[in-house]
Amino acid sequence: METICYTCMHQCHLKPGQRGLCQARINVGGVIRCENYGRITSLALDPIEKKPLNMFCPGSMVLSVGSYGCNLKCPFCQNHEISMADFTSSDTVYLSPEELTDRALAYKKNGNIGVAFTYNEPLVGWEYVRDTARLVKAAGMKNVLVTNGTASIQVLEALLPYIDAMNIDLKGFRDEYYQKLGGSLEVVKEFIRYASSRSHVELTTLIVPGENDSREEMEEEAAWIASISQIPLHVTRFFPRYQMTDCEATEVAQVYRLAETARKYLNYVFVGNC
Repeated sequence: METICYTCMHQCHLKPGQRGLCQARINVGGVIRCENYGRITSLALDPIEKKPLNMFCPGSMVLSVGSYGCNLKCPFCQNHEISMADFTSSDTVYLSPEELTDRALAYKKNGNIGVAFTYNEPLVGWEYVRDTARLVKAAGMKNVLVTNGTASIQVLEALLPYIDAMNIDLKGFRDEYYQKLGGSLEVVKEFIRYASSRSHVELTTLIVPGENDSREEMEEEAAWIASISQIPLHVTRFFPRYQMTDCEATEVAQVYRLAETARKYLNYVFVGNC
C-alpha cells in the first residue's frame, strides 16, 4: 500500500520498502518509519559559534550530533558524505536518546550546555530529535537545531517545546534558486516566521557566486527578515565543495559588501568563513 510521508514539503508517496527522497524515511508495511533513528554518523564537542549561533550562550560548547540523509540536493553541500547517504552507504553507531543524553551530561565538565542536532538535515529524523531533546531538557540542558527549514509546521510544533535555539539556512531569496536546490522559498519563509515567534532563531545565507550574490537580492532578504523581527543573520563565504569543486570561492570583499547591505535593515549581521 502506498503511503504519504508528511514530514516535509515533498510529501513523498512511498510503496512498501521504498525510501523517500531524503533516504532516511521508509515505508514499512504501510507505515512511514524513521530509518535513521539513533544512527549516528558524527559526534563532536563544538563551540556554539560554529553552529553558527552568536547570540545564544556565547562562549559555550555544545555536543553536536548528526545522522545521514537530507531532503535538499545542494551541489555545494559540505557534509555530502553523510547528508546524501543512505542506510547502506554510511557508517553509523547506534546511540539511544538515553545514551546521547548521558554523553551530553558527561561533557558538562568540558563546558557543554546540551545537544545540537546538525551536520545532516536533522528533521528527516525528527522523531529522534524529539525523543532525545525531551530527555536533554529534563536533565536541565539545552537543545539546538541546525536545519534547512523545510519540514512541515506540524513537525516543528512537535519539537518546539524542547528546542532552545535554532540556526535556519535561508539559502537565498529567489524561488528559482530554491528550485535548483530541490526546495521551496515559501516553505522556508513560513518555517522561519513560525519558529522565530517561539524560539531563539539565527539565520545563515551562504553567498554563492553567480547564484545569490546580488545586492538587490540581499536588500529584499534583509528587509523581509526585519519585517518579522531583528533576527541575527550570518552572511557566509562559499568554498568549492561536492559538485562545485570547479567554482571559485566567493570574494571576501563581496561577502562584506552584502553584509553591509543587510545592516541597513538588521542590527545583528555577522560574516563567516572569511
